[in-house]
Amino acid sequence: MDKDNLKKRINQHIDRIYHGVISSDQVNSLSKNLFDKVIKYDSTTISSESLNHSIWSEKTVVLITYANSIYNDSDSPLKSLDKFLSLHCKDFIDTVHILPFCPSSSDYGFAVKDYYSVDEEFGGWEDICNISEKFCLMADVVINHGSSKGIWFNNFLKGSGNGHDYFLSFEQKFDISKVVRPRTSPLLNSFTTNDGERYVWCTFGPDQVDYNFNNPQVLMEFIDIVIFYLSKGITTFRFDAVAFLWKKIGTSCINLYKTHEIVRLFRTILDCLSPKAILVTETNVPARENVSYFGNANEAHWIYNFSLPPILIYSILSGNSSHLENLTMSMPPSQSGTSYLNFIASHDGIGLRPVESFLSDMEIDSFIELMERNGGKISYHMGNTNVDKPYEINISLFDAMRETFSKENNLVIDRFVCIHTIMMSLEGVPAFYIHSLFGTENDYNLYKKTNQKRSLNRGVISLKEIDFLDGANKQVQIYSSLKKLLSIRKKQLAFHPNATQFTLHLGTSLYGVWRQSLDKKQDIFCISNLTEKNIELSLLDINLNTANQWTDLISQNRINNNQSNVHLAPYQTIWLTNLG
Repeated sequence: MDKDNLKKRINQHIDRIYHGVISSDQVNSLSKNLFDKVIKYDSTTISSESLNHSIWSEKTVVLITYANSIYNDSDSPLKSLDKFLSLHCKDFIDTVHILPFCPSSSDYGFAVKDYYSVDEEFGGWEDICNISEKFCLMADVVINHGSSKGIWFNNFLKGSGNGHDYFLSFEQKFDISKVVRPRTSPLLNSFTTNDGERYVWCTFGPDQVDYNFNNPQVLMEFIDIVIFYLSKGITTFRFDAVAFLWKKIGTSCINLYKTHEIVRLFRTILDCLSPKAILVTETNVPARENVSYFGNANEAHWIYNFSLPPILIYSILSGNSSHLENLTMSMPPSQSGTSYLNFIASHDGIGLRPVESFLSDMEIDSFIELMERNGGKISYHMGNTNVDKPYEINISLFDAMRETFSKENNLVIDRFVCIHTIMMSLEGVPAFYIHSLFGTENDYNLYKKTNQKRSLNRGVISLKEIDFLDGANKQVQIYSSLKKLLSIRKKQLAFHPNATQFTLHLGTSLYGVWRQSLDKKQDIFCISNLTEKNIELSLLDINLNTANQWTDLISQNRINNNQSNVHLAPYQTIWLTNLG
């Protein structure tokens, strides 16, 4: 992008964001300062390859982990993580998302006290840089809120110093009934400042205080943070809770126009700063609202496919593909330069808001009841009617697979591998939570210690235990299966994140998609048995083309007669391709 074009685009973004908030002269001055900041950045530390959108491919796989998810007595957490990644992941993982590693006061890192430091309990910037030299590195930009115990908020309480005017506060309470909440805690929390009592906006709780983006200096600060992270080798940026960014009293204060415009501004800046930069929006909202963060291919590069985890889990536990078919048929193909980020498990729970347009209230109630039987807990949020509503299920993914609606409880590993194979089959980039690599179970001891429901799925894994795993145990079975599948997947052009996808209609017991490579040369029919029963698939039910021979990439079985039947064992998946 040439400088004149960049200058104009920045000015347009700033004008749209701050029109009516600051004067025209201030808009122009702010735009100039931002333009100068961007062109001043020395991008020589980033690859100079031309900007294109082949920065992700069928080889792109994301691993989600905390800085201290891997434990080793002799090393700091980040050094332990580095060893684990180098020893066990380099062959099939290319991108690592390290969840917030800055000093924080709560919420497992999401109440950031200092965005420019690494928590010394984890290690230092040299550890982050070491990992970034081996893997594409993804980090969180906790952009909606900061810690009530951080330097900026302490300056807010004093009324002076950097950050003293960064937070959204009021002299008195007011009607907030229209505000959409992800929590049941009070939205407006009282703090005593040098200027008297102030009510501070806290979307996620009293220790996570929302920033006031009406103040342009807040925006400029976060642009500095992104540029600083780029200098440390971070190229993928997860904008946490971005949907709540802009507030307008009297509205829902979620997904507002100016929030989208701020995302567009960051997209413009990142596209300019680095050809490898990827902006990811974290918006745990119903599917239609979530997809809006693609914009017109000018907002997020990637959006989380938040509807996938609950729908996929519900589908396999019910042995019925109807809702999963509806989901994939309703998802628009991602535009050029964008992609879905598919996942089933993460550091958070299994969100229930994204299923509101797919599952009935009765189905959601049955789902919750089953998850509680499998050892899960339920978190709630404040609905528009000021009534608490289920917000997410807190449970390890392995435990979620323990028992189905039909009471089957012997084929847990098969179900667990099956849902990951389906995720790998879908349009988009697959992402794996580190605990899913080994089928980690609920950590009840950590839950009792913290009294936080999300702790059930946030334990630590001993590096020593991984190094000496027994080849016959559950962990090795799962790890080996997923590694094998990903090793196969990364060689198939039809699994490019933007390769064409068609949903197949094979009855309720089977789920399938037809993937076709961008050059139209490779087809893969990805078909899974969602039940505990043996199923016979007639190949007449799928439109195999005139290729003389098809191969199941997973079993390596060859099919010479496209009018024959294929046997699928319980929870088995086949990847039938014409280019095996």
